[in-house]
Amino acid sequence: MMKLGLFVQGGGHHVAAWRHPSTPRNASVNFRHFVNLAQIAERGRFDMMFLADTIGTFGPDDPEVWRRGCAASRPEPVTILSALSAVTTHLGFVATFSTTFIEPFYVARQYASLDYISGGRAGWNLVTSAAPSEPPNFGAAKHVPAAVRYARAAEFAKVVLGLWNTWEDDAFVEDKESGIFFDKEKMHYLNHKGGFFDVRGPLTIRRSPQGRPVLVQAGQSEQGRELAAETAEVVFTVQQDMDAARAFRTDVHARARKYGREASSIKVMPGLVPFVAKTRAEAQAKFDELQALIHPELGLRVVSDMVGLDLRGYDPDSPMPDAPPNGMQEGRQRVVLDMAKKEGLTIRQTYERAVGARGHRILIGTPQEIADNMEAWVKAGAADGFNIMPPMFPASLVDFVDMVIPELQRRGLFRKEYEGTTLRENLGLPFPVNPHAAERASKAAE
Repeated sequence: MMKLGLFVQGGGHHVAAWRHPSTPRNASVNFRHFVNLAQIAERGRFDMMFLADTIGTFGPDDPEVWRRGCAASRPEPVTILSALSAVTTHLGFVATFSTTFIEPFYVARQYASLDYISGGRAGWNLVTSAAPSEPPNFGAAKHVPAAVRYARAAEFAKVVLGLWNTWEDDAFVEDKESGIFFDKEKMHYLNHKGGFFDVRGPLTIRRSPQGRPVLVQAGQSEQGRELAAETAEVVFTVQQDMDAARAFRTDVHARARKYGREASSIKVMPGLVPFVAKTRAEAQAKFDELQALIHPELGLRVVSDMVGLDLRGYDPDSPMPDAPPNGMQEGRQRVVLDMAKKEGLTIRQTYERAVGARGHRILIGTPQEIADNMEAWVKAGAADGFNIMPPMFPASLVDFVDMVIPELQRRGLFRKEYEGTTLRENLGLPFPVNPHAAERASKAAE
């Protein structure tokens, strides 16, 4: 069974979705809008709803161009997801939190709390931050080098995972007669001392319903793959080509084995932007309508950020130039540049192809054609499922749920009912054993 995540972004994932007449105003902060999307996703039996996040808006010297995009307004995601968990029963909730500008104890506590509020449906998307507008919000002029960010992220993840295990599952006995609230033998200090963090613990909340929130990672650079192989249970990725996607998944699984992990413990889910309708012509018309709303200034600025090269001084109808790795979103940069080179695209054609979906793969067609493509990728070993990115909300999500989901179900590729009550159960991930409890059991068996 393939896995499906719903990636929610304000009025839609297409960069010009907010300009469409049917897109509700204030979509990025309208809670009833989010409730509607979550309930549609649950009706479609999605595994999870994902909110990405950045902690910057635009470069301080470039508001003139960025005012044409909708990235300047986005709520703090864990707050939104906590509220949404109260109006759903099975849908998982995953939110981004950067490891670069905050302390691991805070993240461990916040996501453990979300796991309790949702009844075991929480996941943390670990990122290292890349937007150049983020460091000035935290007293820094620019990002530290990628190698330092990833080293910090690896230690950050180790601390968070350790804090989630500082209480054994049955530590809180709450014995009213004796007056004992918790068993002190089943409480453990972390006492972590590392290159970036010194954290004593224990966490100020008991072990969460699914053992720990699901850990998600979205990097696909060399450092990102290594971090995903060591820590992630779900990997979100940008892929345009099936062979490249299969190679990426194979590589992450091979790296995971170095850490003693099974390939089945990692679900790889490329992003997918579907334009679906009863006929291909109707689907193409939906795509063309949104493409016509991309403002050239914004398109040029977004693709410049993607490839790490300011293209505003170039002739937009000249061939797309190559660019060296810049230490920021290198995986996405390579996907866009390789696509432009392979297809011989101009700068204008590249931004028309890439910025609408921010480098992710676009599918245009009937429900059968969309399902054919998704099935081919899963059967070829290029994906375990997909992070669905509807171009417009709510219309494109309704199209996918009402047309593509039934086709996938008819083929036996997607669930008709949820397998369990937690995100971990529905993703087919094992319940993580508490290492302290395992050690206790091992000693008892000796």
